[in-house]
Amino acid sequence: MDVDMELEVLEKCIQDMQVILDRMVAIVSPDGKVIAATNEEEVGRVYPNVAVFFASADKIAVQDETTMMKLHISGQPKFAIVIDGTDNQAHTYISLINRWLLAELEDEVHEADFNAFLKNILLENELPGDIPLKARDFKIAYAAKRCAFLVSIDENECQNVIDILRSLYPNRQQDFILPIDQENIVVLKDLQRDQDGNFSVDLSIDEVAETILNTLKAELMTSFHIGVGTMIETLKDVAKSYREATLALVIGRIFSPENDIMKYEQLGLGRLIYQLSPTLCKMFLDEVFPDNSYFQLDNETLLTIDKFFENNLNGSETSRQLFVHRNTLVYRLDKVQKLTRLDLRKFDDAVLFKLASMVRLYLEYQERQNFGDKDDKRLMRR
Repeated sequence: MDVDMELEVLEKCIQDMQVILDRMVAIVSPDGKVIAATNEEEVGRVYPNVAVFFASADKIAVQDETTMMKLHISGQPKFAIVIDGTDNQAHTYISLINRWLLAELEDEVHEADFNAFLKNILLENELPGDIPLKARDFKIAYAAKRCAFLVSIDENECQNVIDILRSLYPNRQQDFILPIDQENIVVLKDLQRDQDGNFSVDLSIDEVAETILNTLKAELMTSFHIGVGTMIETLKDVAKSYREATLALVIGRIFSPENDIMKYEQLGLGRLIYQLSPTLCKMFLDEVFPDNSYFQLDNETLLTIDKFFENNLNGSETSRQLFVHRNTLVYRLDKVQKLTRLDLRKFDDAVLFKLASMVRLYLEYQERQNFGDKDDKRLMRR
């Protein structure tokens, strides 16, 4: 465990002590400087005798109306615990605090190893043959129906999102919350067991995604995007579900940026187009829209086309939703046909136009990549 993590654990424990102890407790570095204390005014104070105490072989000492005890981490004295008083109660308190801090530090090390193991599985850095053995050591069920949900967030909300998700899914041996970086958090959800670990009716992937999204929106009042992989049945396959969730986020942002939840199984044509080369896409686009005819369509016409497709080429329903006369709709569709030579009232032409529009979106995405769209590049590197 690094020093920053040790300090974070010690500071949290000191904060918890503020409400249960009636005397001052401080964590002091070997040079005598207070780094955390139940009385915040003590932070930064220097105890000159601590350096002498660290140089001695004593484990506990009494000086200037305080009791001091060395806190050994990995067999080495790294900090000193200082408590007001030299009575028997002070000795009892400091011994209990020492055990408490060591237990918390040990738990933190275990959790760090636990999370590192799961992240290694996600990133395919763990040998498949080792996964069942290590899963048993960490008391993780190897065979279980799970799904990876990749939550894309604002980096300033990272810790808040982690806390909310851990509150939503508190069973840490069953449902795993894994921050990948400051902007992406994986929820690896067991779809078979309830929060008490009992087998229940299989949860719907859609239901879980909606629960995560609605909870985060309600708590933080901001928008989120969630990429959803497919269900897998063993721990070694969670990397597959995670890859799918990552791809769902990237492709979803290209073709359906208005969606909050992006499922790998529903990527449709987008997944196919994403695997085509830009050169091939440009050739196709030039064939369908010669002379850049697509860009001659104004925003009103493009809105009409989108609504026409949403209503499955139903002219009457499209006219009603756009609040225009049917003749106006016919005029706009005729205009599209004149510019592009595609009659969107015919199924084949409509499919060709839709496909070409998606290819255009993909090429625009490629251009953004070339100019450094860091968010999508970061996603695809993992």
